[in-house]
Amino acid sequence: RVKMSAEEILMCAVELGKNFCLYFDELECDALCKEKTLHRVLRNVNSQLLVVRPDLNVAAFEDVTDQEMQSGKGMHFSIHCYKTTTPLAGMPVAFSVQVEDKSYYMCCERECGETIVRFKEGEVPKEIPGESNIIFFKKTFTSCCSKAFKFEYSMERGMFLAFEEEGYLRKLTLKKLSKDEVDETMKISL
Repeated sequence: RVKMSAEEILMCAVELGKNFCLYFDELECDALCKEKTLHRVLRNVNSQLLVVRPDLNVAAFEDVTDQEMQSGKGMHFSIHCYKTTTPLAGMPVAFSVQVEDKSYYMCCERECGETIVRFKEGEVPKEIPGESNIIFFKKTFTSCCSKAFKFEYSMERGMFLAFEEEGYLRKLTLKKLSKDEVDETMKISL
């Protein structure tokens, strides 16, 4: 600390390392910290709700009756918003859902060279020290559509949550988005 004209100013110690790289001591580490949780249903462009069925190992957008929605099994999501010490492309969020008396969180895993969206039993952490396969960046879908969003997977830039027709299901998946493309399968309303 340095005293200047009766005002204290916090100074950070720095050191030069190899190749004259600049290092700061005593700075806050990069970490994601849970800030707030929103409770929402997730709808696709067809107004279908995302429903998680862990017993079948599937998450898909479905037409849901009012009565089914009241029971809410696997369709009322908690969206955990994180704050971070580094500026990122969108708000970092994680998803969880209650099914019966168990909590499941959304994550992505590599399988046969492909990234798959999964729901695993457990809770999302309050703090995430580094990269995580449960974090997605929430972004507005388009500049003229501020009430709908797209969610980019934090560990594979350009890959977004989307739905894909698989038989009679509109299954939750990750999909690559080219820079200037607008893909309605990625549009999610909260």
